[in-house]
Amino acid sequence: MRSTPDDLLFQIKTRGPSRTLALAQTLGISRQAALQGLEKLTTEGLVEHATARAGVGRPRRSWSLTTKGHGRFPDTHAQMTVDLIEAVRAEFGPAVLDRLIARRERVVGEGYKAALPDQGLESRLAKLAQLRAAEGYMAEWSAQEDGSYLLVENHCPICAAATACQGFCRAELSLFQMLLAPAKVERLDHILAGARRCAYRIVV
Repeated sequence: MRSTPDDLLFQIKTRGPSRTLALAQTLGISRQAALQGLEKLTTEGLVEHATARAGVGRPRRSWSLTTKGHGRFPDTHAQMTVDLIEAVRAEFGPAVLDRLIARRERVVGEGYKAALPDQGLESRLAKLAQLRAAEGYMAEWSAQEDGSYLLVENHCPICAAATACQGFCRAELSLFQMLLAPAKVERLDHILAGARRCAYRIVV
């Protein structure tokens, strides 16, 4: 069972910078309880806040995760994976590494394709988000007012590997484009470019 600080950390991770009252309302706790949890996280170096004045009244705090806070969410076997990537690159060259990533993309794609429904973009998108969430990507999807869809990954469990070799990110985009065709998929936000999440826009 998670504690209030853990719940606060999760909410900020998935929703981005958030105000105290909004966090309290989302979790169904008092503003004071939320503030106590946030101050505890601040003491531990997991969150930080920016203060802005909005009209009359006291300045409002907006809370966000620190680098240490982001580190609380697992990057699966990070150092070992990076070491293996560097070893393959050094021993066999970047072309072989690219082929290995392409092979991984095909295998993962076949597994996803078998699990996704045959009909309906929303059904396929919902299943894809469910599969990605189960793998640690904290994925979710939503329909937009303009008729497009948004697939968001709030966490990257292979971030260290993707940093060492951005072929993983290229493969991910290519994979989504294949699985959701004929809809068009474009990346809007990218964790490796400094965004807090990876986000994809899907247009029919």
